Amino acid sequence: MANDPIHQFVINEIVPIDIAGMNFSFTNSSLFMVATAVGAAGFLYLTTSSRGLIPSRMQSISEMSYEFIANMLRDAAGTAGMRFFPLVFSLFMFILVANLFGMFPYFFTFTSHIIVTFALAMLVILTVVGYGFYKHGFGFLKLFVPHGVPGILVPLVVAIEVISFLSRPISLSVRLFANMLAGHITLKVFAGFVTSLSAMGAAGVAGAVLPLAMTVALTGLEFLVAFLQAYVFAVLTCMYLNDAIHPGH
Repeated sequence: MANDPIHQFVINEIVPIDIAGMNFSFTNSSLFMVATAVGAAGFLYLTTSSRGLIPSRMQSISEMSYEFIANMLRDAAGTAGMRFFPLVFSLFMFILVANLFGMFPYFFTFTSHIIVTFALAMLVILTVVGYGFYKHGFGFLKLFVPHGVPGILVPLVVAIEVISFLSRPISLSVRLFANMLAGHITLKVFAGFVTSLSAMGAAGVAGAVLPLAMTVALTGLEFLVAFLQAYVFAVLTCMYLNDAIHPGH
């Protein structure tokens, strides 16, 4: 079981809760979602509560994170997009901290579950659709009819655009889920090789050097992927929000 690469993704109930035949149990996944939210909020609060004119290292990290997302949102959606800054910044920090927590031994990576990433993706898409209709009414549907398309091609283009739009939550969620799942499985497999070979004596220890080196390299790569996946999710969210703000572009 120690070398089983799938066991790390098993959902375990901590506090069983059953209401009207429905399972609302508090699980290890729920625990780490709470820990992620508290950890991200606590870090931002502690590093900015006593901010100074000359920032400390931790304050600099918080300010750089803020400016990083603010600039990304302005570039993708313009100044009008800044009203969505709390949403995009919260998503970025939540996903980033969740991915980083998952790198600690015996911690749980809930972003490796498709239901979690799909819920985050649906939050983004429903925000886009809701704000689009709220701001532009049926003018939001211009999003599906690109400017300058010949009339004879409109039905085909509209069908393609609708399918593309409906696939956004799927691609957004699968991208994050698949990268975290595959990375952790690969890391666990190579780490398992190290453990298994080390138990075979001197020859096994010598043979374990290569998988150990791969494990170290993959660990560094996974830290990079943890940031990249949070970045990709945030930048795509900014692009989708731009469609809600400027549907005719």
